[in-house]
This record gives sequence, C-alpha cells and structure tokens, in this order.
Amino acid sequence: MTDLVRAQAPVVMGVLNVTPDSFSDGGRYADLDAAVAHGVRLHDEGAHLVDVGGESTRPGADRVDPRTEASRVLPVIRELAAAGVPVSIDTTRAPVAEAAVVAGAAVVNDVSGGLADPDMARVVRDAGCPWVLMHWRGHSRGMRELAGYTDVVTDVRAELARRVDDALAAGVAADRLVIDPGLGFAKTAAHNWELSARLPELLDLGLPLLFGASRKSYLGHLLATPDGTPRDTDGRAAATIATSVLAVAAGAWGVRVHDVRGTTDALAVWSATGRPRLATSGNDPAPTGRTEGGT
Repeated sequence: MTDLVRAQAPVVMGVLNVTPDSFSDGGRYADLDAAVAHGVRLHDEGAHLVDVGGESTRPGADRVDPRTEASRVLPVIRELAAAGVPVSIDTTRAPVAEAAVVAGAAVVNDVSGGLADPDMARVVRDAGCPWVLMHWRGHSRGMRELAGYTDVVTDVRAELARRVDDALAAGVAADRLVIDPGLGFAKTAAHNWELSARLPELLDLGLPLLFGASRKSYLGHLLATPDGTPRDTDGRAAATIATSVLAVAAGAWGVRVHDVRGTTDALAVWSATGRPRLATSGNDPAPTGRTEGGT
C-alpha cells in the first residue's frame, strides 16, 4: 500500500459505517449482506479504499465495547477483502485494528491519531501498513468542550506534528503516515472553514493529507433554510463534492466521502482541465458565523 500513500491521483476513501448510530447512515448497513454489497458498490464507483467503521464518532456518541466493535467490522472486512476490495479499518483500538489487518484491512484510519490506544503504533509498525493520524483531543462524548484554540490552524498543525513525531519514535516508517485535520472533531464550524482555507499550512508538514468533510453538520448549517433549519445529511452531497475538489486543488492527497460516484466524477473533471491548483490565503472570513461543528 506504499504506492497508494504516494499516489499522484487523488485517493477517494468511501465511507462504510456498520453502526446503528452514525450521524449520516447509521443502521443502513448493519446487516452483513447489505454492508458488503454497499462496500462493493463504493469500490465499483471508484473508491480506492472502503473505510469500514464499527463505532460512531459523531459528537456526543457513547462508546461501544471492543468485542461489539470487532464483531461488526471483521466479517465485513473479510468478505470485502475476499472480493478484492481494498479496505481500511476506522478504529481507535489497537486490538480491533490488529484483528482487522489479519482479516484483510490494508490501512488503519485512526481518528485519535494514536492517542486513544498507545499500542496502536506497535500494531501499525508490525503490520507495515499505512496509518492515518487524525487530529483529535478526546472521545465523542466530551469533544465539544475541547474546541478551544489560540489559532486553530497553528494549533492543529503543532498537535499533528507531535502525533507524527511519536509515530516515528515508535518505529512507524514515515512513508506509512497520512495526516487528517479532523474536521468536526473538537472543532466549531468556523474552525472547519479556517482549516479548509489554510490547508497548505498543514501540508507543510510534508505528509499526505486526508480531507474528510463529507455530509458534516457545518455544511448543513451553511445550507440552512431561511428559518435556520439545517439541510439534512442526504442534501449535502453537492457541498461535500465542492469541499472535496477544493481540498484536492489545494494539495490534499485524498478525500473521505459517502458519495463516491459524484466525487470521482468531479475529480475527473478537475483532472481533465489540467489539475489546476488553488491558491489560498486564509485571510477571508468564514462563510458562516455559526459555531456548530460535528461529524
């Protein structure tokens, strides 16, 4: 999978939540057959990776026990891997990640960046697989209270740099690391927009960057009705595609999305027009004064 980390084409990671309570698609793919069929569909639509998660990380979500998480994801990963679908495991737990790699997962996508389970670095090092390190400050139940920053981009960059340093010190190879700014995780809507506008400052860390804005609540608030009612998750596809293309144009290595086909179509247009790059300054104000974050 080193070649995937070094890929020149934007990498599209398709979301497959096998949970009853994820913010967008909770319960839709709890059945094994439905989950596998959807994973195959995402791959057929152009996903380079299908990201399988068994624990919701939406703001306020309760944790599930490790056995429940493993029982949700491992059968799906085995079936998808057997069908030739490249899979990543979305987990913060080292034992779940280790079992998922044995089952066929090729990438570990850790929203805690290694903070939730110190043994994760060993698992990734021994497996030799890519590791997505997301910016994170705490579990879902209390993350809203952790959204305090002096300058969100400077602070996120510094905290991600520490996660990278710790991973390298644990023996994880530099060419296995991907960073993720963690939109919605201990972030307000204004924080999400600021991170989006100033991605090049995070890219200065010199690592591939995964961008995950798909269907998140700050997009719903941006698209709210005149009376302030946020756009529902199914109505955020176009906004998600726009954020994804802008992120890739700013230099992001990949995007994590629910709507794979629309994203791959838009990226095909971007590629056909010469892969234009976006110059960003970060000087413009956020497009909304709302402060809701979330995933």
